[in-house]
Amino acid sequence: MKRTGTAELPLHYGSCPRWLFQRMVRLSGAIAEAIVLEYGTEEFLRRMADPFFFQSLGCVVGFDFHSSGLTTTLTGALKEALKPEELGLAVCGGKGKVSRSVPLEIQRLADVFSLTTAKVEGLKYASRMAAKVDNACVQDGYQLYHHAFLVDEAGNWAVVQQGMNESFARRYHWLSEGVDSFVEEPHSGIIGERGEETVLDMTAGESEEARKISVDLVCDGPKKLFAEVLEAGQRSLDDYTEKGKQMPRLIMPRGHTITGLPKQTVLALQRAYELQPENYEELIAISGIGPAAVRALALVSALIYGKPPSWKDPVRYSFAHGGKDGVPFPVDRATYQKTTEVLRAAIEGAKCGRDEKLKAIRRLHEFLG
Repeated sequence: MKRTGTAELPLHYGSCPRWLFQRMVRLSGAIAEAIVLEYGTEEFLRRMADPFFFQSLGCVVGFDFHSSGLTTTLTGALKEALKPEELGLAVCGGKGKVSRSVPLEIQRLADVFSLTTAKVEGLKYASRMAAKVDNACVQDGYQLYHHAFLVDEAGNWAVVQQGMNESFARRYHWLSEGVDSFVEEPHSGIIGERGEETVLDMTAGESEEARKISVDLVCDGPKKLFAEVLEAGQRSLDDYTEKGKQMPRLIMPRGHTITGLPKQTVLALQRAYELQPENYEELIAISGIGPAAVRALALVSALIYGKPPSWKDPVRYSFAHGGKDGVPFPVDRATYQKTTEVLRAAIEGAKCGRDEKLKAIRRLHEFLG
């Protein structure tokens, strides 16, 4: 089963002490090796795509259980620990500028993993689209600053990326298994309690019509788009209400082009018209189509055709294993137990000292208790 989602963590500043990081490298690497030897690389990727398991792993190797730094530090430790030529697993990217090195790092893995050119390009595309979708299609106010791309020798992949606002960090998980579209319901197992009041989620099922209309608007060309906007601008406010609640609106002055948009966004929309994308994923993949273009097309879709996108925070899928209060659903005890058992077995089978194992198991019990 594919598990994807987000976790929301308080921002902590500072860096991980070197002595702790080196221990995290050893222990996380040993646990990863135990999981791969017992269950295979695909299962390891599934576990990394599970927000709960990822959080548990970060805790048992010794990092603060609720810190935003757990994401960056754990992926950094795994990147240093995993040797592609030994386990058939690699971690690319990381925090800040390092995140932009993913395409180059994937290219370097081509020889190590004997990947075809087509497979390499597909992996680069997956990395780029996962980042772009969470930045442009899920507009929740969290700016991405960390992108880790995990890949095995068969070309299976997982993404762990994180964004932040002024107070919190939000983590996004992706898994290649079962991903048929990058723009349709990619988040099926979100973990986190904090929800934002207004989030433009173009990946939601509710946004399907808005996605289709966005493509139609681009492919029909600027003249038709602006003409329809002018016609729609003469309608009354009542035409854009639903059950007494005002719908999101984009209001444009008569005789003007799309105002308030960055020049590069307007150019990107013109480029999209020239390319004539066949679907929403192709539209999003076009260079320059970012948050502003996505938002403008979504609002025009609602304004003209009455097909609004979803404005609900996808955090409504809270908790990968359910919540203790039954929100949004009761705790899935079987999955919860399986996660715990796999992690405990991995710790016990890890090639590390007895003291490190005991401390890791103790931290696991403390975290789960």
